Amino acid sequence: MPITLAFFARIGLNLQIFKTALAAAVSWLVATTVLGSDYPFFAPLASILTVQVTVADSVEKATQRIIGIIGGVAVSLLIGHWLSISSVSIFLVIIIGMGISKALRMNPQIVSQVAVSSFLVLAFSPQEQGYAVERVVETLMGSVVAVLINALIVPQNAIPEVENSMLALGEQGTKTLGFLASQLRQTEKGQLVGRQETDALIAATEKSIKSLQLAEQSLKYNPLLTHKRTHLSRLAIGVKRLEHITTQIRGIRRGIADLNSAHIFETDLQDTQALKQAMEATAACITLFSHAMVGPTERHRPALLESIREADKLQNQCLATLPSINSNRTLRDVGSILTDLSRILTEAAR
Repeated sequence: MPITLAFFARIGLNLQIFKTALAAAVSWLVATTVLGSDYPFFAPLASILTVQVTVADSVEKATQRIIGIIGGVAVSLLIGHWLSISSVSIFLVIIIGMGISKALRMNPQIVSQVAVSSFLVLAFSPQEQGYAVERVVETLMGSVVAVLINALIVPQNAIPEVENSMLALGEQGTKTLGFLASQLRQTEKGQLVGRQETDALIAATEKSIKSLQLAEQSLKYNPLLTHKRTHLSRLAIGVKRLEHITTQIRGIRRGIADLNSAHIFETDLQDTQALKQAMEATAACITLFSHAMVGPTERHRPALLESIREADKLQNQCLATLPSINSNRTLRDVGSILTDLSRILTEAAR
C-alpha cells in the first residue's frame, strides 16, 4: 500500500486528492438518491471544500461551510422577499451578508460562503420551490460524507513525523552542545560563538512542535487511530522536555560567549578540560533521551541512565574546581553553565 501511494504521489495524485474526488462523487450519488434532485451541486461542492489533511480540519471546514450557507440562505430569503434578482438585489444581498458575518467576527471562510450562498439562493429560489432548504440539506450531506471518508479511508497518521523530528532534534542538541564544548577558549569568535548551530537547534525544536500539533490534530475525531493517543501523549512529553533542553543550551551558548569575549579562559580559567568533558558527556545524553522517548523504553533506558550517571559525575568534578576561581564574574558565569548542564540531565532523567 505505501509503495502504491508513493507511486501516485510522484505523478501528482496523492491520497487527499483521491479522497476529495471520492467524497464529491459519493455526495452527488447520495444527494440524487435521497433528495431526488437532478443537479445537487451544493453536495459535491461542500465535499470538495471539506476534505482537508486531518479529520479535525475537515470538521472545522464543514462547520464553516454549514454556518455560511445557513447565513447566506437567511439573507437571500429576506432580500428576495422584497426584491427580484437584479444588480441592486445582488449588491444588497452580498454586502449585507458579508457585513453581518464580518461584524460577528466570523471566520473569513464563512464570510465568503455567506456571499456565495446568498447569491445562488437569490438567483434560483424564485424559480424553484424549496430551493433554499434543499441547498442547506445538500451542504450538510456533502460535509458529512467528506468527514466520514476522510476519517475512515486511510486516516492520516502524523505520529511517525513526530518521532523523526524528535530524533533529529536530539541529534541536533547533542551536536550543538558538543560544538559549544569545543568553543571554550575560542576568543576570536567573541559573542557570535555557536550562533549558527544554536539557530539550527531552534529550527529543529520548532519543527518538532509543529509536527506534534499536526499529529494531535490528526487524532481528533479519528476513531481508527484512538489506540495511538497514549503513545502520542508520551511523545508530547518528550517534545516538551527537548524544548526545555534547547532553552538550557541557548543559555550555555550565551555564557560561553560572555566568557570568551572577556578573555576569561586566558586569565582566570585556563584549564577548561573538566568543563569540556562535562559538556560533552551531557551532550551525549540528549540523543539517548530522544531515542528513549521514541523507541521501546526497555531498550534505550539503561544506556541513558548510565550516560546520565557519567555526565553527573563529571559535572560534580567540575563543580569541585569552582573554589579555585578568584573572580566573582568567572565564578558566576561558569556556575551558570553548570546549572544549565544540570538542568539538561534533570530533563533527561525525569
